[in-house]
Amino acid sequence: MSLAPGIKLATSFSRDSWYRGFILLLTFLFYTAYHLSRKPISIVKSQLHRNCSFVVKPVDLNITDNVTWCDWAPFDQDNYQNLFGWLDNCFLVAYAIGMFLSGMFCERLPLRYYLTVGMLSSGVFTALFGLGFYWNIHSLWYFCFMQAMNGLVQTTGWPAVVACVGNWFGKGKRGFIMGVWNSHTSVGNIMGSLIAGAFVSSAWGMSFIVPGIIIGTMGVICFFFLVERPEDVNCSPPQHHESPESEPLLGGSPSSEEIFSNHTSVQASEEQVQAISFCGALRIPGVVEFSLCLLFAKLVSYTFLYWLPLYIANVAHFDPKAAGDMSTLFDVGGIVGGIVAGVISDSSGGRATTCCVMLIVAAPMLFLYNSFGQSGVPTTIGMLLLCGALVNGPYALITTAVSADLGTHECLRGNARALSTVTAIIDGTGSIGAAIGPLLAGLISPTGWNNVFYMLIAADLLACLLLSRLVFKEVRRWCGHGARHRGFKEI
Repeated sequence: MSLAPGIKLATSFSRDSWYRGFILLLTFLFYTAYHLSRKPISIVKSQLHRNCSFVVKPVDLNITDNVTWCDWAPFDQDNYQNLFGWLDNCFLVAYAIGMFLSGMFCERLPLRYYLTVGMLSSGVFTALFGLGFYWNIHSLWYFCFMQAMNGLVQTTGWPAVVACVGNWFGKGKRGFIMGVWNSHTSVGNIMGSLIAGAFVSSAWGMSFIVPGIIIGTMGVICFFFLVERPEDVNCSPPQHHESPESEPLLGGSPSSEEIFSNHTSVQASEEQVQAISFCGALRIPGVVEFSLCLLFAKLVSYTFLYWLPLYIANVAHFDPKAAGDMSTLFDVGGIVGGIVAGVISDSSGGRATTCCVMLIVAAPMLFLYNSFGQSGVPTTIGMLLLCGALVNGPYALITTAVSADLGTHECLRGNARALSTVTAIIDGTGSIGAAIGPLLAGLISPTGWNNVFYMLIAADLLACLLLSRLVFKEVRRWCGHGARHRGFKEI
């Protein structure tokens, strides 16, 4: 008797494949929860400060101020946009500072415990922000403190999940696999927007409490189920490089001996291999360029993350829930953009060129969206999808496949413990841009939304410019003047 089709399919995959799929799904859910808990603030902004003249006043409310009676103090003031900018930056500055330290902690602590504590802590601080609604708190410092603490503990997520996925997957189809996997960022943003939008008009505190419960639950699941390395369950480790023979670095690049001065030899066992130093990670070819590029790319992405719902509400005159729902289209486009960027960079071997082309095209698209994007619902939908793909595609590629490539570079001579530090340096530098972007948007938006978009376009072009050296090397290689191998062997 033949086996059932489902059983045939299940048995066609090896034990290693099942474990790899399980880890990919698990880390996807973990970082979806991280982003889900970051998104509510952007949705709730338009509820904390509204045009109260269009809101029906309860008959039993005896207030003569018809302009700000429905706003939540202290965001009922004329400088509410600056206050929102401070809220964003309390999170983002703490995140940027913490990220540089997080990678080093991550390499020295068990990933399972590190992620568990991070998600549980993030759940607590996210929920405490929402409890300010029920406790009738109107102190700006309370909300700023919760944002800062949440930003600090959220740095536990990215280096740990990238290190875990890097431990399980080799370089072969890394761009495509991580492009699909990195859709957790957009999926988390979408889910966060929908959950926050469901409560924002009735009880905005629940817009934070529910995501806080979700990420806390994911922390418990992490503790019970995460497997950090294939060797822990007797699975075969992945191949991180295309060729087993030792490759010299480019002329002018630091040698592997220099990078690993004061570190153990390649013959040392895994327990004896020391984590790479911060300066040693910076000397890996390509780390500095991609880090600086991500600074400007993430500036653009996070400005949209925190300000797009308010922009749609102000310019297109949508109510807070509708504006939040419409803003999710930007993240839907980001899912497609990340996958497309991964596939193209895998087939071409040009990570830098793929990022640069998408950034160049994104600049005029941002201008067109600001000029014509609100002329009708179909136009708005199409422009948001396209801008999301072009803005988030390079951001997704750099933070995933590029970080993993550089963290397992040939010059590291088999030391897999550099991956968390490299990831933290790249994402930490990008997080500086993520902090600057929303702050600038808060300062510039009172002068007009056009100026905000000019700032975003300039940041996109600067990100592209910073990759010019790497693009030149990739083009030379394609023309037959560089190394024959793909990837980062000559960066």
